[in-house]
Parts: sequence; C-alpha cells; structure tokens
Amino acid sequence: MAESAPCPIFQLGRPRYDQSSFLGRLRHFAEIIDPGTLFVSERRLKECVQLLDDFKHGTLPAGVSDLQLWEAQKVKQAIIHPDTGEKIFMPFRMSGYVPFGTPIVIGLLLPNQTVVSTIIWQWLNQSHNACVNYANRNATKPTPTSKFLQGYVGAVTSAVSIAVGLNVLIQKANKLNPATRMIIQRLVPFPAVASANICNVGLMRHNELSEGIDVLDSNGNIVGSSKIAAKHAIMETAFTRVVLPMPIFVLPPIIMSYLERFPLLQSNRRLLLPIHSLVCLATFSLSLPLAISLFPQMSEIEVSHLEPEIAMATDCKVVTYNKGL
Repeated sequence: MAESAPCPIFQLGRPRYDQSSFLGRLRHFAEIIDPGTLFVSERRLKECVQLLDDFKHGTLPAGVSDLQLWEAQKVKQAIIHPDTGEKIFMPFRMSGYVPFGTPIVIGLLLPNQTVVSTIIWQWLNQSHNACVNYANRNATKPTPTSKFLQGYVGAVTSAVSIAVGLNVLIQKANKLNPATRMIIQRLVPFPAVASANICNVGLMRHNELSEGIDVLDSNGNIVGSSKIAAKHAIMETAFTRVVLPMPIFVLPPIIMSYLERFPLLQSNRRLLLPIHSLVCLATFSLSLPLAISLFPQMSEIEVSHLEPEIAMATDCKVVTYNKGL
C-alpha cells in the first residue's frame, strides 16, 4: 500500500497547497467548496476559530497536530468571510453553490421552455448568483445597498432579455427541423447566463472600481487601496463566471439528447427528470472547482503595475489582494 503524502507544516492564513500551480489551487478550492462544511455545528466552528487563535498567540495546547490545524482553517475559510470575519449565509457560501444551485440549473435546462418559465428560471439563477457574488466579494471597503440593487436589477434584466430574445428567434426559425431546434433551445441558457454573469459581477462589485481594494505586503500589512488591483480582481472573477457555466449548460443537453435515444428512456419517460438531474449535478460539481481554480483567491500583482502612491508606500516588489470568489 502506498504511503499517504506527509502533512505540510501548518502556516496560519496560508493555503495548504501550492497556489502557483493549477493542481494546487484545485485541491485548495475543493476543500473550500466541500459541501460537508455546510453541516459544521456552531460549537465545532467556535472550536476551530479558538484553535487558530491559540496558534496565533502561541498558546496552542500540547498534542495538536498540523493536520488538525489545517482542518480547523478549512472549516473557518469555508464559513467565515476573510475580510469581514462574519459567517456567510449557508446558501451563499461557495460550499453551498452546487447543492443550492443545482435545482435552478435543472430548471434552466428543462426542454420546451415557455417565455414565462424562461423568465422565472433566469430570475432565480441571477438572484442566487447576485447573492453569492455579494457574499463572497472583496469586502475591504463597504458597499452601499443601492449598488447591490443596481447590480441585481442589471444582471436579471440582461439574462432574461438575452434568453427570451434567443428563444423567440429560434421559434421563428422555420427552416430548423424539430430535433435541431430542441437541441439549440437547450443551449440557449449558456450565452444568456454567461453574459449575465459578467454583468452581475461587474455591477455587484462596481463600487470596488471607484473605491479600490486593499493590497497587502509580504507580512500581511495593508499598503494602501488600489483601483487597478480592483480592476484585476473583477476581471478575473468575471472570467471564471464565464467558464463556470460552459460545461454546465453545454454538456447536459448534449448528453441528454444522446441518452434519450435509448429504448429504456423512450418507454419510461419518468426516468428522464432524475437522470437529467444527476447529469446536471455531476457537471456542476466538476465545473465549480475547475473554474474557480483558474486564479488564486489571494492574487499577486507587481507594485510597478499599480498606482505610484502604492509603490512609494512599500519596499515590496509584489503585493497581494483578495480577488474574491
């Protein structure tokens, strides 16, 4: 039997896995989005926070292993916002994104959508996305409620407009045969959701562009507030929001159009919905860690690329910022 990899020495506030490689980030975010953390009790969370505080102040009880400290940090990072120090509401945590978002994805991909059902599912999807984006934003600067509402209305409007518009165009395309039309209709949610996700991130976090976000030196001290770093953070997050729905909204329609040809499903139509649900759950579960692993959460940027006042405030050549999720 092969020996398991040795547990690295614990470093407070540092990721357990190498963030310079995609595989390291994938393993890191797989822990952050672990749905098992949704069931952590309040008592267990307090124990984890206390254990990390004891480590920070050098009062750690004897016998506590590095593995226990890494597990405690995993729990804290999955539940508590790194900037505000407050608990993130369960449905809006990244660990709750798949469990709470899968029913909406299934609804978006249902065949034979009407205009009303399209509007309802797009509204639910962007409502959930807006809350997730807000809950996992960079919160080093306060965001007015008015900005949240502007982003929410903009994202929902763009998603519904694109989805309804594409559906109407497809229905008017008389040259398409019914089978081709159904496949294309099932693919409509992707461009609608992808474009709306960009609007959602940009509008929900627009305040960061005007206020800037905190950048930190190698010791974790705040150097200053940078609008350029905020632009990088939002662009990186928006890109992941385009990549995320790609397999979710493209693969299930293709897979289902193939599976529906089997005699078993043709004679048992009631099996279509549960199988469709499993396909959506599988693709969503794989897509989320792959998409958010494209960039590290604590991203680095060279000081020479930032505002002059930032460069004058530190001797470090590279600073970090919380990209958000």
